[in-house]
Amino acid sequence: MTDLSPGFLHEPDPANPGWMRWGFKDPTRFNALLGDMIVRTEPDGRVRMRAFPQRQHSNLGDNVHGGALLGWIDVALFATCRSHGIIEAGTAVTLDLSTQFIGAGRLDAPLDCVSEVLRTTRRLVFIRGLVEQGDAIIASYSGTVRKPSG
Repeated sequence: MTDLSPGFLHEPDPANPGWMRWGFKDPTRFNALLGDMIVRTEPDGRVRMRAFPQRQHSNLGDNVHGGALLGWIDVALFATCRSHGIIEAGTAVTLDLSTQFIGAGRLDAPLDCVSEVLRTTRRLVFIRGLVEQGDAIIASYSGTVRKPSG
């Protein structure tokens, strides 16, 4: 896939063979607050976006803050779209995101947002997924992305 956005980072991750680095090249954008993220497409077509929680992503209970989790889930929606060639980086937007928090995320292990595309239309992409940490399910989610116009 040709990268139409020079500010977007989507390239092989030498530290994690089979994974792509994910994010923006500009460290002053919001996504930089979420830390390093990598992504890969699973054999069944689901997309796994991995995040690495750190102390700045914690709440007062020393677990992953719900706001950080929502940020990673939102990024996972776009990683899923791009991994399937549905959109490029740019002006696509999240129209809705519904999340059910099921368990506490720990700071000492990666979190995986595992997403699947349910349906695409001319303008919309419907996605659902789970946030996993090891064998635990941390959250479930569904969201809709509006494709860029043009």
